[in-house]
Amino acid sequence: MKKVLLVILAIFVAGCAEKGEYEQAVAKQVANDKDVQDYKIDPEIMVKCIVETSSKKMPGFIAFDPERRKAYQNYAMMLNLYDAKDPKQTLDELRETFGSAKDLADAHRNYAESMVDCVSGLVTSEEEQMHK
Repeated sequence: MKKVLLVILAIFVAGCAEKGEYEQAVAKQVANDKDVQDYKIDPEIMVKCIVETSSKKMPGFIAFDPERRKAYQNYAMMLNLYDAKDPKQTLDELRETFGSAKDLADAHRNYAESMVDCVSGLVTSEEEQMHK
């Protein structure tokens, strides 16, 4: 019984590690985003929103699901593409890892839509609070 619990705990911690990598990659993108700066959106709230929103359209069900863990790794690699030593090679790797160029484009679209939805939602909720 203890071994089973230890295995489950190890899988859960590993799932959190991949999600943490993705959160860091998102945080880096958010820190440089003009809309976040212009609208004075709290970067931490924005990161949580993007990760939560984009995760809904990722494979897998929960953070420690092997498919979700792989998705977090892939998304983090995608967001860090321009920091790679060889961006072209990394892009080729991403196409292969995601399964196809279309799947990579879908993942990028998911991320971009999540970012737009979060900016819109956070700005709208702040405006509503100001009117109250």
